[in-house]
Amino acid sequence: MGGQPFDEIMGAGGEARPELAALGRWLADTPPEELKRRQDSAEATFRQLGITFAVYGESDAAERIIPFDIVPRVFLPGEWARLSEGLVQRVEAINAFLDDIYGERRILAEGVLPPDLILGNPQFRPEIAGIRPPHGVWAHICGIDLVRTGPDEFFVLEDNARTPSGVSYMLENREAMVRLCPELFGRFRVAPVDSYPDLLLQTMRSVAPRGCSAKPVCVVLTPGHYNSAYYEHSFLADSMGIELVEAADLVVDDDVVYMRTIAGRVRVDVIYRRVDDDFLDPLVFRPDSMLGVPGLIAAYAAGNVAILNAPGNGIADDKAIYSYMPEIVRFYSGGEPKLPNVETWRCREPEALRYTLDHLDELVVKLVDGSGGYGMLVGPTASKDEIARFRIALEAEPHRYIAQPTLALSTVPTLAESGLAPRHVDFRPFVLTGSKGVQVVPGGLTRVALKAGSLVVNSSQGGGTKDSFVLLDGAPRQSQSQVQTSGGSGMTQVQGGAA
Repeated sequence: MGGQPFDEIMGAGGEARPELAALGRWLADTPPEELKRRQDSAEATFRQLGITFAVYGESDAAERIIPFDIVPRVFLPGEWARLSEGLVQRVEAINAFLDDIYGERRILAEGVLPPDLILGNPQFRPEIAGIRPPHGVWAHICGIDLVRTGPDEFFVLEDNARTPSGVSYMLENREAMVRLCPELFGRFRVAPVDSYPDLLLQTMRSVAPRGCSAKPVCVVLTPGHYNSAYYEHSFLADSMGIELVEAADLVVDDDVVYMRTIAGRVRVDVIYRRVDDDFLDPLVFRPDSMLGVPGLIAAYAAGNVAILNAPGNGIADDKAIYSYMPEIVRFYSGGEPKLPNVETWRCREPEALRYTLDHLDELVVKLVDGSGGYGMLVGPTASKDEIARFRIALEAEPHRYIAQPTLALSTVPTLAESGLAPRHVDFRPFVLTGSKGVQVVPGGLTRVALKAGSLVVNSSQGGGTKDSFVLLDGAPRQSQSQVQTSGGSGMTQVQGGAA
């Protein structure tokens, strides 16, 4: 990596970019101790509210919060418009891809993808083949991880189409910023994000099976309070005004899903599941699962219930499939990808494996089905022992890994012990797909690597979060309270259902 990484707020001379001069003045005028006081106040509130996550295997992590940083990340209107176009294109391609591989499999018949990459992939669920979800929508909620390396250089790092998490942090971070830094919302017109629960509920209702009542019964299915994202499950159910249920609360009778209540059974039309495929239905997947609902897949196959996201979506999260996303986008959209991938070497291919083994100290190597920063080698910062262990693993099971260059991720000023300092960030915007089209939420989860020089932003690896401002164009600035209640969602929307 040559030179300094691109800083999204501060220019090369240490001055804020012209479009963000007001933010630069705010940073200069607000004493570091005042920024620290506000940041501590936000984190104390998060702890009181129980906004925590768990790291599996760590007994002391039950009440850990993701550290919050008070300096926002900002997207200019033009930047956001370009990102939104690329996100819509990519999510439409993901939906078309899932519909195809569990149906006609044209992409395999035409030789775009090697069949064994799909049919031999543990994330491919043959039990789902031939089932079409209500309204043909598979990936209702996508979190597309992006990285930035320059003013107009955005790359997709990962696709998350199973059970992407983090939206509760997006919402709580915004609430904290409105409360603690109201002056920023007087200087900038920031697109609101607080309509997300309403939009998610609209999405759920829009994909209810045909023939349902005008007000379909929707629920959030959680594995329970021991799950690392349980706070988010309960937060979203409460925000949408729907029931949070566990497997024991649901029963399937004659291919219809019912919720047990004190007033008797209530038919369920739509389930936002936060339970992985393996545990979703013990009659179809893992028979030892206590987290799933027996008969759920039969009810789904009969068209009596919608499941968000659809079972089988894990194949779209696979990092080996990710490496083919440019081809997938071209195949289903007929155009060039508007958001490029990071250059990727598929270690299942002998030439790519040789290159990876020869350059382990320069590359980032990942498990194709990994997440959370686990099972990953960051070559430039790894020890000789770590590289040696990864070499053995790669040689033993090359098909399980991909490799990518170490990118010079963009930075954003972040409050460190010594004051403001640049720290690397990535970004997870959330994209909703219902029967009426695709919507991009004008914001998202910015994750920040709090350690100087670190490129690992995952919360499980010590990363934190920032609020993400998407600036609105056009009308005069108004206060956040006015923006939040002005009736416009700020969403980018494209009409027309999934392919």
